[in-house]
Amino acid sequence: MKILITGITGMVGSHLADFILSNHPDHEIHGLIRWRSPIDNIRAIIHKIHLHEGDLHDLNSIILLLDEVKPDRIFHLAAQSYVTFSFRVPVDTLNTNIIGTANLLDAIRIAGIDPLVHICSSSEVYGQVTEDEVPIKESNPFRPASPYAVSKVGEDMLGFQYFISYGIKTFRTRMFTHTGARRGDVFAESAFAKQIAEIEAGIKQNPMRVGNLESIRTFADVRDAVKAYWLLLEKCTPGEVYNIGGNRTMKIGEMLDVLKGFAKCRIEHKVDTALLRPSDVTLQIPDISKFQKETGWEPVIPLEKTLEDLLDYQRKKINK
Repeated sequence: MKILITGITGMVGSHLADFILSNHPDHEIHGLIRWRSPIDNIRAIIHKIHLHEGDLHDLNSIILLLDEVKPDRIFHLAAQSYVTFSFRVPVDTLNTNIIGTANLLDAIRIAGIDPLVHICSSSEVYGQVTEDEVPIKESNPFRPASPYAVSKVGEDMLGFQYFISYGIKTFRTRMFTHTGARRGDVFAESAFAKQIAEIEAGIKQNPMRVGNLESIRTFADVRDAVKAYWLLLEKCTPGEVYNIGGNRTMKIGEMLDVLKGFAKCRIEHKVDTALLRPSDVTLQIPDISKFQKETGWEPVIPLEKTLEDLLDYQRKKINK
């Protein structure tokens, strides 16, 4: 089986490649990269996978890639995924996530191939929900609160449209917060871990800078997430959408306390108003019963393990 992963150099894409290599070593893994893509996350496996230069902004490059590889499964994970940054670059976020997805789906149509296609949407499409709407079901209305969320609504709906219009076998997921080693430094839990590691190493001094600590999130480990993504294409129904998320719900501040508990020295923190978003989503608790019913998937990695591994990852980066 040939598998194509867009965004293979990112946290999720690289962990998905690791999972496939460990559990399905007979499958071919192909990854879409740009010439400037950092390869740190896949350096250890680069000799086991096939990388192809191209760009989702360029339809022709994607058509050529699909003609060459003819993948049986596509995991579309590439995105501009930093919510806060999307307020500064809304047009680039929309182009990357919506136009990039349209190019991929149109390239599949033009190439005349028939793969299973995972379209990675986001829980951010739901926006700010009310207390009586949690846990959030797939039927909840969209209230996107950032350009990133708007772009994921577009990506989500494109996946559905290409299914009903052209019969492309798309499977859409709305993944809630997932994290772990290789998480980009700009995201809350990774930014916290990086600052703790820097304070431990004497690179920075207390207090560390934080944003909104009152938002409520349900956390999952990225390694559980990629297992879910694999099961999605194994057991789920084309054209459908599925919430996926962890089983630990808490405020961001409580998650920070867990991280600080692993620190080797005393850590203080201070809210920096520059880290607060113009509008924020403060309540995200998923109903994942639809996905669990079809796959039997359960998150198994404890949040403490996830955060400890994330902090160790940041420590190793500093000591390189």
